[in-house]
Amino acid sequence: MSISEQAIPPSSGRKNRRPLDEVDLRILSTLRDNGRISMAALAERVNVSRAGVYNRVEQMTEAGVIAGFSAQIDPGLVGLDVCALVFVTVHPQSWHRFREGILEMPDVEYCCITTGEHDAMLLVRSMDIGGVHTFVTGVVAARPEVKSVVSVVVLDEVVRKPYVLPSDLPDRSGGSGRLGMTRFTTAGNGRDGVAAR
Repeated sequence: MSISEQAIPPSSGRKNRRPLDEVDLRILSTLRDNGRISMAALAERVNVSRAGVYNRVEQMTEAGVIAGFSAQIDPGLVGLDVCALVFVTVHPQSWHRFREGILEMPDVEYCCITTGEHDAMLLVRSMDIGGVHTFVTGVVAARPEVKSVVSVVVLDEVVRKPYVLPSDLPDRSGGSGRLGMTRFTTAGNGRDGVAAR
């Protein structure tokens, strides 16, 4: 049975949410390609009645599966020609202040807490390299919670999707089950207590 044929169980962070089925995944896949599609066209695309599609979209929105609708842009066409990944190491016991500070930085498109050598990764965009340098050294590295910063300029964004669905993932269950060279480092120094928002 493929993953798209299986019911996707509710996330542990969500209560009272019905499992997603194959129709829900087809709806989400279609909305990923065209968020402005009409309910009638969406219903025709996924082979469900218009009322059924409308109800499913409403249910997934109320449950938080669909978190919102927004336009996607080409950063270069709005003048943000430079993208950089900023890897940050944070002093222990200062996670909450670091998180609060990141939330107030409009330059940050994406931030995640990570395992491994660094504690967090920021994706930032700027009009030029000087803008990235000023932001990294003058804003991020200047915060008292930050121990060290490593920045990497992105040369080309090969894949950028709004989201990935379980039905997108190929079946790799025939693998050896070994992690190979991958090394995971558990969260420590207070990182495990940083609640997701």
